[in-house]
Amino acid sequence: MFISRWVIMFAVGIGTALLAAGVQISVEIIAHEKFHLIQKFLDKCSVEGCTLFTPVIIWIAINFFISSLGAALVTYVQPVAAGSGIPFIKSYLNGVRIPGLLTLQAFVAKTLGVILSILGGLACGKEGPMAHSGGIMAAGLAKGRMRLRKNKEIKFYDAFRSDHEIRDFVAAGAASGVSAAFGAPVGGTLFSVEEAASFWNTELVWKVFFSAMVACFSTNFLLSAFEGHPTHLSSPGLVRFNTFQNLSFDLIEILVFLVMAVIGGLAGALFVVLNYKLTVFRKNYIRKKWLKVLESGIVSVASAIIAFLLMYGVNECTDVKPYSDHAITSQMFCKDKSHNSMSTLFLTTPEGCLKALLHDPHDAYGVVSLTVFIIVFFLLGVWTYGLSVSSGVFIPSLAIGAAWGRLIGIGVVELFPHHDVGKYALIGAASMLGGILRTTISLTVIIVECTGDISFGLPIMLTLMISKWVGDFFTTGLYDMNIEVSGIPLLSSEPPILCEHVKASEVMSQPVLALQTQEKVGTIIEILDSETYGGYPVVDVRKKDQHYVVGKLRGIILKNQLLVLLEKKIFAPEGLLPPTSNIQMKDFDNPYPIGQRLQLKDITVTEEEKEYILDLKPYMNISPYTVGPSFSMPRVFRLFRGLGLRHLIIINDKFEVIGMVTRKDLAKFRSESKRGMLKVEHLTIQDV
Repeated sequence: MFISRWVIMFAVGIGTALLAAGVQISVEIIAHEKFHLIQKFLDKCSVEGCTLFTPVIIWIAINFFISSLGAALVTYVQPVAAGSGIPFIKSYLNGVRIPGLLTLQAFVAKTLGVILSILGGLACGKEGPMAHSGGIMAAGLAKGRMRLRKNKEIKFYDAFRSDHEIRDFVAAGAASGVSAAFGAPVGGTLFSVEEAASFWNTELVWKVFFSAMVACFSTNFLLSAFEGHPTHLSSPGLVRFNTFQNLSFDLIEILVFLVMAVIGGLAGALFVVLNYKLTVFRKNYIRKKWLKVLESGIVSVASAIIAFLLMYGVNECTDVKPYSDHAITSQMFCKDKSHNSMSTLFLTTPEGCLKALLHDPHDAYGVVSLTVFIIVFFLLGVWTYGLSVSSGVFIPSLAIGAAWGRLIGIGVVELFPHHDVGKYALIGAASMLGGILRTTISLTVIIVECTGDISFGLPIMLTLMISKWVGDFFTTGLYDMNIEVSGIPLLSSEPPILCEHVKASEVMSQPVLALQTQEKVGTIIEILDSETYGGYPVVDVRKKDQHYVVGKLRGIILKNQLLVLLEKKIFAPEGLLPPTSNIQMKDFDNPYPIGQRLQLKDITVTEEEKEYILDLKPYMNISPYTVGPSFSMPRVFRLFRGLGLRHLIIINDKFEVIGMVTRKDLAKFRSESKRGMLKVEHLTIQDV
């Protein structure tokens, strides 16, 4: 088992690298052909004097078709594959089961969908989806089986199918995805710790770091081989900031960096607020699947039209050679060997746009071009995130920040010519990302690993911290906002504010629907049909009030265990022993999401069998976690977080069940401190 875990961790790293390299190569080849075609028609019409109607129609048609195909793939195959997937992975690692999150359909929709989203001209990146895809791959390798259809599957092994094992592998898969995306194994590991996983230990850190390192090295080898020099290992990730000419800084510049951090926090908070309002609008009015697909197509068309109008309207010409030798530029109406400066930013993928803003010479873009680009790309980023497509927010955030950071850098260079605009673009990118996502440690390490220069780590860390604090003053982070809007009962890292004196008896659900140690089959079916609880205490009956029984606690049994016992017909007439030969421990182990699990409607029980008796004693958990009614809420909260609990039974001094606390009972209390005001909410729980 020890060796098998390490082997699977190695396989997760290799698999994530193969996936990352495949996605990167596909995007680069097809995107280059797409933008080269558009550039050819733009230059042809600008030289020959024809109307620019033809290249615009081609651009719009390509964007609409590809983006609509990507949206349809996500919307109709697996809707949970929409977005970056990091909020859902974070919730899963927090202890929340999300139907369809780790399925083969989600993997296909996620990987193919993100390729189509980028090629469709949407303002998105592939780094967030890589974390989700890595988690899906890790879960599949851990389960050791492949589902073909509802009742047909191929099994390879079944050693790692418990919840905590799969959770550990998913944490490694998410870290490997981030590592492969940025070439940052340490940053990927820290990202999994800071942003995703709730349950952590030293042994798991080693395994996750090993998987992330394998993913980084393998991605480097594959991409370097694609470029024709496999032994050089010069492409450690999908997105690299590459080497800056000068990342040294004076202490006086720290003041400028801190001001930029405040700007990044404010801009990030504005991004979250606008995206929140748009997300609520979508949930209320854009519910039909065809509308979701249509919206994605409209956004891609708008992106193409806006890009063309900016290239045509601003018409800022420059003869400065772009940093990248593969950059596609259009002459438009510029004379001689000059080209339109805006074409460098729009005739490329978002990753190419980011690299151009970071590394192109300081006079490559004018103030007007950058100002217009910042406003337009900011609004496109807000509009794009939340569409029913597979997309990430890392790259758009970095590109927006790099643009206004470069704008500030141009002003600094005008005053002090010996400075380089690239480092200001990097600080702007970091502060914008921190203002939107609100993570500090992992983003600092990721950006440092991407630049390959540790000497610039201090300014990056300071800007990320300040931008997070400023953003937190106004709103929550983008991922947390998505989790709240989705209604996921996520437990935060700390107990809610002002709950130090709240007792378990004040938050528990009561009265408790409990089962007797020997219960009628008909009673169990009636309870399962009418209630949605995931677990039931088992008691020795002392008194009975309608369906509610009160007695000394003997154990707890889960809903899925009861369904398995009913399906296997482990019951008999009163006084007789039930059959036990046709049930094994592995029958209770089903790692598939709730939507694909055994359901009550799939079980057939006759009227005669409803009078039979089901003995729960051999199958229940005889040592559930219990606390007294005076147990404090912060301690209850930390038990759920630290142990990954879903049920906590409250008992009195006679060991009788008086209440039950679930993670929903804790998640319904939400407190936050925004704009200097403390807000505490008591949310309503609905079963959907």
